[in-house]
Amino acid sequence: MVKAIVGANWGDEGKGKITDVLANDSDVVIRFQGGANAGHTIINNYGKFALHQLPSGVFHRNITNIIGNGVAFSVENFVKEMKELEDRGVPTPKVLISDRAQIVMPYHIAFDCYEEERLGKNSFGSTKSGIAPFYSDKYSKIGFQINELYDDIDCLKEKIAHAVEIKNATLKNLYNKEEITVDEIFDKLMEYKELLAPYVGDSFTFIRKALSDGKNILLEGQLGSLKDTDFGIYPMVTSSNTIAGYGAVGAGIPPYEIKEVVTVVKAYSSAVGAGEFVSEIFGEEANKLRNFGGDGGEYGATTGRPRRMGWLDLVASRYGCQVQGATTVAFTVIDALGYLDEIPVCVAYELDGEIIDYFPSTTKLKRCKPVLKKLKGWKCDVTGIKKYEDLPKECREYIEFAEKEIGVHIGIVSNGPSREDIIYR
Repeated sequence: MVKAIVGANWGDEGKGKITDVLANDSDVVIRFQGGANAGHTIINNYGKFALHQLPSGVFHRNITNIIGNGVAFSVENFVKEMKELEDRGVPTPKVLISDRAQIVMPYHIAFDCYEEERLGKNSFGSTKSGIAPFYSDKYSKIGFQINELYDDIDCLKEKIAHAVEIKNATLKNLYNKEEITVDEIFDKLMEYKELLAPYVGDSFTFIRKALSDGKNILLEGQLGSLKDTDFGIYPMVTSSNTIAGYGAVGAGIPPYEIKEVVTVVKAYSSAVGAGEFVSEIFGEEANKLRNFGGDGGEYGATTGRPRRMGWLDLVASRYGCQVQGATTVAFTVIDALGYLDEIPVCVAYELDGEIIDYFPSTTKLKRCKPVLKKLKGWKCDVTGIKKYEDLPKECREYIEFAEKEIGVHIGIVSNGPSREDIIYR
């Protein structure tokens, strides 16, 4: 059976932990899109980890972890993450990298930095990981699939020369930066070839066999619905599709094989980067929530930037779950709200004087204001509670109110940072 784990909002919902927990019953975990521009934080017996590209099943010896063809693959980040696992005593995981995945090149990262610098105050708030330039090249057909490194070298050199010609025209005429050479790009790709050789393979054939053998497969997505390039807060989105439907493409799985879509919703809201965020809060109110939230604070797993904070946005969460086709919701970080006497939640938007309960397109979203409802807080620490009925009445009322508004059953509640802090309903 194939199950997808995806985010409902801006990302940072706690997908890594949920994947890590559900991986216990899985044979294969596949990262199907995105790059090293966002991280999944996982806490287990080995310590605390921020995974940026490795699938969240790498802590389980029984799992084959696949980096799918839809991923923006950074070789440097992959090598760094594998070494960190080794250095911290994690048994060497089974990893298979799709030979159809494409490579994030050093010039993609450079171009990302140059463009943010050029845009100045109008920048996209990029993590400068090269993701937008990477996907631009992929769809312009000048990206490099990993399989190309192991085939016709003369053909590869011709392709490099074509790409370098285009890059140098931009470097010279738009950014006024030093040009790159064919030799330096070829040498870098040959370095990648050697580093990746033990891991690269035909993931499509492997997955087809896993499906025919009845294996349990988890699809792991990056970021959330509101950062999807089509259905998100465009243009302040990522450059790939973050929705479960893309898992079929980014992993190479027939769409009808995806039977469950676990969509992760955080008990409050947070976001890294620019873009519309209707329920956002500021100042001391935001600082308090930021410092109580997550595991020791809400800061980007990739950049370390303080996350923008807000109250639970039920309009956005409902939309995000609809976009994902959620079959169940995992509700996370409920433990962070125990300091509040009252907890505001966003139940509707005010758009040009009208109250709406739907998530509009970006041009209208810019004009929206939150309509807040205050729910009673539970004023205690709920970390470590194992049974739903043992949660304080006010906490259960908060969860059940969110469930009713979202319209999807909340089947999992995360009430702490560790793998064991989980409640099933």
